[in-house]
Amino acid sequence: MAVRVVLADDQPLIRAGLRVLIADCPDLEVVGEAGDGAQAVRLAAEHRPDVVVMDIRMPDMDGIEATRRITAAATARVLVLTTFDDDDYVYGALRAGASGFLVKDMALEDILAAVRVVAAGEALLAPGVTRRLIADFANRPEPSAAPPAELSGVTEREREVLTLVGTGLSNGEIAERLSISVATAKAHVARLLTKLDARDRVQLVIIAYNAGLVTPSTP
Repeated sequence: MAVRVVLADDQPLIRAGLRVLIADCPDLEVVGEAGDGAQAVRLAAEHRPDVVVMDIRMPDMDGIEATRRITAAATARVLVLTTFDDDDYVYGALRAGASGFLVKDMALEDILAAVRVVAAGEALLAPGVTRRLIADFANRPEPSAAPPAELSGVTEREREVLTLVGTGLSNGEIAERLSISVATAKAHVARLLTKLDARDRVQLVIIAYNAGLVTPSTP
């Protein structure tokens, strides 16, 4: 079954480009297009897509508020369009429940891969983005979205894995760093998601920061 996608962007040319790109992929299907956040929320509720590709700056309701409403209703997972210069927006989208971040000028193949990753239930956080987000957490006076993490029941190996997830490493990179198989790394991440009641990898990053396992200076 094809991954069902809603495109939310106030620029018709962006939506058209993404629609044409996705049309060439038999495993992806565009089921709706929105020009603002309110319309994106309505389409997500109506079509219940797998992924909403969400711009942040839109009229009437911005992408952050739309992301918050969509993820709260559990009608879809959200993949946010952003730029590295918009740290405030990235931070807000993360707190709103976004599962990944795209840069609009990234390679087309990477955009398609990101949609598939998020649809599969994983989160997309490049190490560079992760480090900037953690630095942003540390520099803000307000508390982060998640309460202080309780790591009771988490094994020492799982703490190591959580720390590496928090720095933005993929399962393959974690496996290489800890000299374990990719399957074992994936199993550790899955157990962490269950034990910590985390929705996805994005929340694990927040938990790692709240628990003091990761800081802006963590390599």
